[in-house]
Amino acid sequence: MKIQDARYVMSNSDYEKCPKPDLPEYAFIGRSNVGKSSLINMLTVKKALAKTSQQPGKTQLINHYFINEQWYLVDLPGYGYAKVSKTEREKWEKMIGDYLHNRSNLVCTFVLIDIRHEALAVDLEFMEELGQAGIPFHIIFTKADKLKAYQQEEQVKKYKEKLGEIWEEVPPLFVTSAEKNEGRDAILETIESYNQTFEKTNVE
Repeated sequence: MKIQDARYVMSNSDYEKCPKPDLPEYAFIGRSNVGKSSLINMLTVKKALAKTSQQPGKTQLINHYFINEQWYLVDLPGYGYAKVSKTEREKWEKMIGDYLHNRSNLVCTFVLIDIRHEALAVDLEFMEELGQAGIPFHIIFTKADKLKAYQQEEQVKKYKEKLGEIWEEVPPLFVTSAEKNEGRDAILETIESYNQTFEKTNVE
């Protein structure tokens, strides 16, 4: 897939106010400071499409980006640690939950994991909730450039083993580096294949 056009559309705190759900949509989410904005900018080849920040909790709304006039990329607030109040965090969790459970055109959720860390309970719990709700998701490992190739392989292997304790089938995995533009093609090819299925379903 070649990205010819990528533009910001709108931000909302309510999934019902998001764009009309008539095109395929892909959500990106992860713990705060996982490198989500950098990944989105790499995928879309737009350096400042999503705002990057060293401050956790920068994304606070459901942000829609329109790609190639064909599908939506959705940037969701991070879960887990962020320097916000409990009330604010609970508000985010409800907003994210409502979106994930009710957005009819959501094809797949990409859960971002920092490849440098061991499997964390907060990530595993979030993915387990997705699985129990029947929400399809894939895993994207970020910041692969911070590790050597053999270290990347070891981390992915450990993660697969941990997931294997919970899941009969491990979800698809992508290893990426926004710094080195790695993993981009594989993710976009996956999205393109889903787009074609979405179109066929709608035609039928």
